[in-house]
Amino acid sequence: MVEAKLNFKDELIATAKKICAPGKGILAADESTGTIGNRFSAIEVENTEDNRRAYRELLFTAPRIEENISGVIMYEETVDQSATSGQNFVELLRSRGIEAGIKLDKGLVVIGGTQDEKATQGLDGLAARAASFYAKGCRFAKWRAVLKIGGGCPSMISVRETAHTLARYGSICQDNGLVPIIEPEILTDGGHDLEECARVSELVFRTVMQAMLDQGLIIEGTLLKPNMVTAGATCADQGSPEKIAWYTVRTLSRSIVPALPGVVFLSGGQSEESASLNLNAMNKLQNIQRPWALTFSYGRALQQSVLKAWKGSADNVAAAQASLLERAQANGSAAKGEYQGGSGDTASTMSPTTPTEHKLVDSNIFQVDY
Repeated sequence: MVEAKLNFKDELIATAKKICAPGKGILAADESTGTIGNRFSAIEVENTEDNRRAYRELLFTAPRIEENISGVIMYEETVDQSATSGQNFVELLRSRGIEAGIKLDKGLVVIGGTQDEKATQGLDGLAARAASFYAKGCRFAKWRAVLKIGGGCPSMISVRETAHTLARYGSICQDNGLVPIIEPEILTDGGHDLEECARVSELVFRTVMQAMLDQGLIIEGTLLKPNMVTAGATCADQGSPEKIAWYTVRTLSRSIVPALPGVVFLSGGQSEESASLNLNAMNKLQNIQRPWALTFSYGRALQQSVLKAWKGSADNVAAAQASLLERAQANGSAAKGEYQGGSGDTASTMSPTTPTEHKLVDSNIFQVDY
């Protein structure tokens, strides 16, 4: 239904452009009830609806976050919740110039005949759900797909399934007024090196891109949320931010058309500091084409320090909000190549490194042949 998309064409393009405006990115606050429960467990907070609502209110009302946060991805429960003032969360965000997004996928299932590779569910009834969230004020959506590396993975069955499903979801979203965030995530499990991640990412991204074109998506009204090109969690050589940046941008330049307005990276288990440094290094690269905005759509990499500061206490809300603002400002700076480093938590870094390995260096130092 190309005609349905055309009814929203101008709005889709404007929304996508707004979300990836210079120095701005996305707060991913779409954790499911189970996932947020795991986050709360780490700070000894009970996983109740009241606590989930209170935590999301802390995030959404934090002073000045609109300076660096242009969009917030929400879980279905959160869309219908309100602040203590009585104002619905979607309305609250939009009053601050922040677009509200919605997680639309319905989780993962095993693809038969593969090595436990996964497909994402949720296409059934998606048009009606997308239309209902548009009516509630949401203007973009997210759908996550995951792929494994190693032991013959990803199989082409998995790659093609991921590409087809992401493109179908994207098309249905645009038919109903939502900017689709296309999220093919290469998992970090395993010992693969940067070059192997780059090879697999290029294969997946170009296959997804072709499916998006085949499905007739309005590319200018679409955003991509990929993994950065990083080594596997157990690889001895994790690579510098400059090396990660170069491989990531090269991979995108080989697979993603310039018409796409923005790439909003997932943090993928990186520490707050690593996610900021890697994004910053991408935006400092010279002598390589990067026609898209390169910015962030972070969950843990924006919220880890916030949760630690909050600890479920109303007395800690101001401190927690200050932590969120600090991370938002850090990543806003990184999206412009201006982050100086040193403000983020390094606790979740996959491979321990010394402080000197995180220092920023001239982006031209690392060079690799095509």
